[in-house]
Amino acid sequence: MDRFVVEGKQPLGGEIRVGGNKNAVLPMIAAALLTDEEVVLRNVPRLVDVTNMLEIASSLGVSVSFEKDVLRLRAAKLKTCEVPHELCSRVRTSILFAGPLVGRCGEAVLWPPGGDVIGRRRIDGHFYGLHSLGAELITSEPPFHFRVAQRLRGRDLFLDEASVTATENIMMAAVLAEGKTILRNAAAEPHVRQLAELLNLMGAKISGLDTNTLYIEGVERLGGADMVLDGDHIEAGSYLCLGAALGAELRIMGTVPRHYWMTRRIFERFGVRMELNPDHIFLPGGQRLVVEPDFGNAIPVISDGPWPQFPSDMMSCMIVTATQAKGTVLFFEKMFESRIYFVDRLISMGANAIVCDPHRAVISGPAELRGQELASPDIRAGMALLIAALCARGRSVINNAEIIARGYENLEAKLSFLGAKISS
Repeated sequence: MDRFVVEGKQPLGGEIRVGGNKNAVLPMIAAALLTDEEVVLRNVPRLVDVTNMLEIASSLGVSVSFEKDVLRLRAAKLKTCEVPHELCSRVRTSILFAGPLVGRCGEAVLWPPGGDVIGRRRIDGHFYGLHSLGAELITSEPPFHFRVAQRLRGRDLFLDEASVTATENIMMAAVLAEGKTILRNAAAEPHVRQLAELLNLMGAKISGLDTNTLYIEGVERLGGADMVLDGDHIEAGSYLCLGAALGAELRIMGTVPRHYWMTRRIFERFGVRMELNPDHIFLPGGQRLVVEPDFGNAIPVISDGPWPQFPSDMMSCMIVTATQAKGTVLFFEKMFESRIYFVDRLISMGANAIVCDPHRAVISGPAELRGQELASPDIRAGMALLIAALCARGRSVINNAEIIARGYENLEAKLSFLGAKISS
């Protein structure tokens, strides 16, 4: 798949089921290295990033079986502690093998991770956490070589930013450390909670889930586990953006209500209502999008932030929804300095938008978008451009479509089922 061809302005509606949380399964694959017993993960999406993480696991000696949506992993005996350079460069979450390798083998060798180019993505938190637990960084230049003389030791740590992957890496290292680790200013996203739940099923002692302070009591060893992944809240949110922009009636299955409280609040600011049911979200059709001004008739600001604030990964799709709403809104992307740049492509489609700086854009609508040939710069911007193409009049071509497939499973089939005219 290298492109999507889309005929816009088609009526959409129906029922769709989201896949398992991509950002949960990636660290879980790394966590399987912490035991010599089998780890079974269910509701696993078949995505490029998942495939890349499984290739890394296989290169380290992990036995992998992936049938339908059931993934079985067993690291009975690891054959190396070094992750190949080429595999590290494919996926950002390759860095997540550092903590499990140090915890299990006493050392880890990794190259800088790859991933989307959406701005600077620090890995300082990983180095700080592993060093604080007792792992020595042998080389400060790539490849990064971590080593611990005996056993990691628990510490009281404070992250200078609530980094998701740093929280996950430190948590996976600390479960086999001697003593107690307190991780403060930790990330609390749903996928962080799911990783902690898996580790606890394996025999870890982690408390403080859903908060910014995690308490980890180190144990001697971990065992196997069998776990079902929650649905991907970013995938579901992306379909909500599509449905709201087109006035479609959607029923999105496989959701957990608490994952969408802030998302629902943001949609309410555009006059959109939805029902958060125990296992699905219902989005009524025919809703008219009108921006709700702040008190005093001020232009409202939609900004992202650490959980439970609005996710950064939702900003791109929400910007497209705003182009179809009556009124003006300012989007403030605080976390990545290149994520907003895709708005230039929306302007070429007819959006009324001003890119103020690398972090802010003003959107005024509604705008009559027109089909264009575009290129997907990253996963979330690619999905946003696809939503824009479905809202636009005429034909659009989205190149670099394989980037979008890194985060959305069976996207063409799901959109076609809803009534979209899309082909690859």
